[in-house]
Amino acid sequence: MRVSKKYLAPAILAIAGLALAGCAPTTGGDSGTNDGADKAPVKVAIITSETGPLAGYGEEYLQGFKAGLDYATDGTGKVDGRALDITYTDDAGDSDKAVSAAKEAIGNGTQIIAGTVSSGIALAVAEQAAQNKILYISGPAAADAITGVNEYTFRSGRQTIQDVATAGTFVGDLSGKNVLVFAQDTAFGQGNVAGVKAVLGAKGANVTGELVPEDATEFTPFAQKIVAAKPDMVFVAWAGATTGAMWQALSQQGVFKIAPVVTGLANIASYGAYGPASEDISFLSYYFGGAGGTDVEKAMIAYLEKNNEQADLFTPDGFVAAQMIVHAIKKGGGDDVQKMIKSLEGWSFDSVKGKLTIRAEDHAVLQPMFQAKLVKSGDTYKPELIKKVDADTVAPPLAK
Repeated sequence: MRVSKKYLAPAILAIAGLALAGCAPTTGGDSGTNDGADKAPVKVAIITSETGPLAGYGEEYLQGFKAGLDYATDGTGKVDGRALDITYTDDAGDSDKAVSAAKEAIGNGTQIIAGTVSSGIALAVAEQAAQNKILYISGPAAADAITGVNEYTFRSGRQTIQDVATAGTFVGDLSGKNVLVFAQDTAFGQGNVAGVKAVLGAKGANVTGELVPEDATEFTPFAQKIVAAKPDMVFVAWAGATTGAMWQALSQQGVFKIAPVVTGLANIASYGAYGPASEDISFLSYYFGGAGGTDVEKAMIAYLEKNNEQADLFTPDGFVAAQMIVHAIKKGGGDDVQKMIKSLEGWSFDSVKGKLTIRAEDHAVLQPMFQAKLVKSGDTYKPELIKKVDADTVAPPLAK
């Protein structure tokens, strides 16, 4: 297990705060006064993937977290004058390692844990949070099951239902519309069919699935089936080495001419993976750099650029986590978990993507989403905003 510990010395963070002074209003943070100068530092544990298959997402999260911490504390690294003692632990995408790290942190007196990219890991850590009555803020894990799992667990990003609901906005009124889900015949693909049926089906759409054997390498017959079905929208959920060949088949068979073809926009590293079909795909987007257009986003980007980093898909998850932690400590003192929970429930605040609200009933994060397209930029592609989708339009139903 890789563990690094960083004590946020005010002298170092003050320099970062001065660097941001020109782009972030001093009222943007939640740092408060110096009333806590005589108290012990608040212990915070960040557990996420720094190595392993999801390391790239973990890196985005950590970059966003450090930018958010600087923003929310006005560069001081303190909340009401009280220092933060933050421990970073690499879970390597392994649930056992994450749970062990959480137990160790809790045993050391930590009452605030945040992070995790994997939904399975997030649910395992959420269980520890409930058993030990500590505050846990997951992210970027997207599983809907995290929302409402227990009173101690929050999230700093979106959930799958919000992705699917955003896809539906490309059609408009879904009543009576035919939506075809094109995916591999795997648990991932089957899950997407079920998710689209649950979300868009509830809005009146007729949802069917066209599932392709996982070992298939020729996709022309499947593309021809899509054309013959004449759907009003095609929702693509795909992963793996055959992605390029799949998109090529859809393009060659004229699928893009019959209906919007919608899929999720991933991180920057994926922008060149769609080949010639790139400019024809309608992308639902959780986030890409510049999509928010907010003052908070500008502050985040300025901080990242000073560190030779750039805003990416899950940078906001880390940024929001920092905002939530600072707010919870300010209102709950960093020692009273119930007060921290109550301070977050129902809280609305300005962040990277716009106004966010933590729904009190189940801790879902109500937030805007985006429609986007990829446009040619030299030898690669870059995302361009089509539309910002308001939070109410894609709000998930209350978790039961």
